Amino acid sequence: MTDVKYKTHSTAVIDEGAFIGKDTCIWHFSHVCAGAQIGRNCSLGQNVMVAAEVTIGSNVKIQNNVAVYSGVTIEDDVFLGPSCVLTNVSNPRSQVSRKSLYEKTLLRKGATVGANATIVCGVTLGRYAFVAAGAVVTKDIPDYGLVAGTPARLCGYMSRHGHKLVFDESNQAVCPESGFGYEKEGETVRCLSLGEDEPLPDNLSGGDRDYRSFKNDVS
Repeated sequence: MTDVKYKTHSTAVIDEGAFIGKDTCIWHFSHVCAGAQIGRNCSLGQNVMVAAEVTIGSNVKIQNNVAVYSGVTIEDDVFLGPSCVLTNVSNPRSQVSRKSLYEKTLLRKGATVGANATIVCGVTLGRYAFVAAGAVVTKDIPDYGLVAGTPARLCGYMSRHGHKLVFDESNQAVCPESGFGYEKEGETVRCLSLGEDEPLPDNLSGGDRDYRSFKNDVS
């Protein structure tokens, strides 16, 4: 089931054949199905279900009441908010079995899905994309893209630390928390200070100010 130790609550169900990485924590009433692959240092909250053939990277945080169905791939450092929804069939019918037709959904490194948001299957959330609470995502989101609404629409870009980026006339922006610089060309945003696949330095991996305090500084 695993070659290293992980932590699980006594009420959780871990099927034979699931792989779970070191230091991952699985909480009350959660279920990891056979064939699921979960990386290191993940947290699965209460009442989380991970279906067969799902792949989850390392350092992924899944909050309470989330079902991750077959067809979904989650890369490292993704955050799934409470009760968000991931689907795997666009036109489900109880009378028609489409188990061989599960559509692929990809959540790339560092993406955030807000509470009660819905991700319609077949889309890709780019690296560090940010889905607002309650949004309904029906199409791909670019790297760092911020989407909100029903259906979700691109309404800006978020830094790697989760702050809305304000671009100047030269299409440059600075994250108010990290000081990292960003550049936008069309709908493509990239970080100038740190590669998208590089880990955060230790001194920037912990927050000591809340989001609203940074907004007050700007206003």
